[in-house]
Amino acid sequence: MRIKCAYPFKGASMPRSNVVKATARKRPVNLTLSEGLVADLKNYTSNLSATAEELLTAYVVEQKLARSNRQQQADQTVAGWNALHAEVGSFADEHSTL
Repeated sequence: MRIKCAYPFKGASMPRSNVVKATARKRPVNLTLSEGLVADLKNYTSNLSATAEELLTAYVVEQKLARSNRQQQADQTVAGWNALHAEVGSFADEHSTL
């Protein structure tokens, strides 16, 4: 019996930086924020759209990296179980009803 990882993200490509292309096509979206937060943000940035895009891009890269790390961990676990099974077999093999 061979174990295969059913994790759906195998082979997903991942950008290695959080840089957004300046020439990337922009799409207008509605974003709802509290009035207090917007007032506070005005003290820190004059371009809320650019700041939000920068932070969201970093978040997406971070999530893709975490997903990739989980996939690598799952692959290593599967490889370890397969190696153990190849070496010692399965306890259930001795008790098969077939």
